[in-house]
Amino acid sequence: MSDFTTARSAGLISCHSCHLLCERGKRSWDRVCPRCGASLHDRKPNSIARTWALVIAAIIFYIPANLLPITIVISLGKAQSDTIMSGVIYFIHTGMWPIALVIFLASVFVPLLKLLILIFLLISVQRKSSWRQKDRTVLYRITEIIGRWSMVDIFVVTILVALVHLGGLATIHAGPGAIFFGAVVVITIFAAMSFDPRLIWDKEEVLHG
Repeated sequence: MSDFTTARSAGLISCHSCHLLCERGKRSWDRVCPRCGASLHDRKPNSIARTWALVIAAIIFYIPANLLPITIVISLGKAQSDTIMSGVIYFIHTGMWPIALVIFLASVFVPLLKLLILIFLLISVQRKSSWRQKDRTVLYRITEIIGRWSMVDIFVVTILVALVHLGGLATIHAGPGAIFFGAVVVITIFAAMSFDPRLIWDKEEVLHG
């Protein structure tokens, strides 16, 4: 046996649900995790196709999420709509740089960065690249960790809508942009889940097989 040994070459499969390392059954229908009962697969079925579909959907939703208003403030009978970027600009003009930075990073930079990383990983896997597998695996782990923090803006909008009800003085409503932005966050989370990082190492396994 070569020094480069993988679970698949050793006849083992990792469970997608509980991560138990299981023996591969001789027949595909026998491949069931003995601990949680989930079906076992060498690689997630249709991982690349499903991830591409989710990434493209997230890109489509990302455009209206940033162009449409995320909040609508009605004060003394006058309505003011704010997109994510107009909110960031407002906080900058009022001197609240930390808040502006947090909103920009969580609501603009992080979702875009996550999409770019996923696109890069998909293209590199499809091209069967053996370039810096460890670094690409780290990039994938980053998408898993940072994805949930994009919900910060949605949490802020939800709190404002729930708290600010001052009758005819002021009321805050969630705008259509909030729906699209929430969809982007959820879809990118599912996209990261559908991507199988073990595909990054398949080329290395072939070279050492």
